[in-house]
Amino acid sequence: MDSTVASTGTEGKTWGGGNKPLTASYGKLMMWFFIVSDALTFSGFLAAYGFSRFKFIKEWPIADEVFTHVPFLHGQELPMIYVAFMTFILIMSSVTMVLAVDAGHHMNKTKVTWYMFLTIIGGAIFVGSQAWEWATFIQGDYGAVQTKGGNILQFGETVMEDGEAKFKRISIDEFAVTIPDVRVEHEAKNGVWFEDEGTLPPYTVNEIYAGLAANENILVRTQILNDEGEKTVLSREESLRQIKENGKLVVKGANLHVNEYGTTLFADFFFFITGFHGFHVFSGVVINIIIFFNVILGTYERRGSYEMVEKVGLYWHFVDLVWVFVFTFFYLV
Repeated sequence: MDSTVASTGTEGKTWGGGNKPLTASYGKLMMWFFIVSDALTFSGFLAAYGFSRFKFIKEWPIADEVFTHVPFLHGQELPMIYVAFMTFILIMSSVTMVLAVDAGHHMNKTKVTWYMFLTIIGGAIFVGSQAWEWATFIQGDYGAVQTKGGNILQFGETVMEDGEAKFKRISIDEFAVTIPDVRVEHEAKNGVWFEDEGTLPPYTVNEIYAGLAANENILVRTQILNDEGEKTVLSREESLRQIKENGKLVVKGANLHVNEYGTTLFADFFFFITGFHGFHVFSGVVINIIIFFNVILGTYERRGSYEMVEKVGLYWHFVDLVWVFVFTFFYLV
């Protein structure tokens, strides 16, 4: 019997065998597999966020009221401006990555070096900005009172702007009355060093109530949206009653347990989704730095190919695209 294997006629076709299906290298295919699997992970996170948001749509915080801070412009209300700046920087870093890949196709080491450097700078600015945003979100701005039912009560006054009455938030630091009491943290010097105690809240509910009662212009706003899509502002009498009867804990900032902006789920998803994406960007910056130094050392010039730049470029474009979805669904919608 002839041991020669007969030709199937598929050797020259795309999936006819060989080691380069779709004319792509093994490394590039593996990068695409990773991107697809990671895209499914992010899709699951965003789907869970969307489900939770619409389940609690009446209690969900308004993004324009949460993300209003800009570095070096303390005290100014600039909704979404800095988040938009971060998005612009990340998108521009994707442009410089495209230019780096194109320069690699032309074996232009100098241009690859510069464009990779600009990509790294853009990624570093984004990661630093996200860290600053986290710190601002955790620290908080105005403070609030959490009720026994877990709802958030915020404080402010009604002001007229352009002939329209608007609710302007007021920080609890501006009206709270300090009442001397036994609020002393456990310390070794007082003999209870072996006991565990968390950080005390900035004020007690009684101190907030005393300050509220002393300032007749201050009202309470709940986290529940009314028919106009705005938070519900209570009357003066109801404001005092809610704090006195239902106030449980004074909240400043946000973490995984409490959130001055509204429902705790909002903070949970914020930390988880933006943190997971931020980890991807940080990893991309580290990888880009490694590739950048290899470009300077001429590693890919000696190989005769800048495919490694192209592969890391695929990852970077994916990270940028994911942020577009996060920015759209978390901040804009």
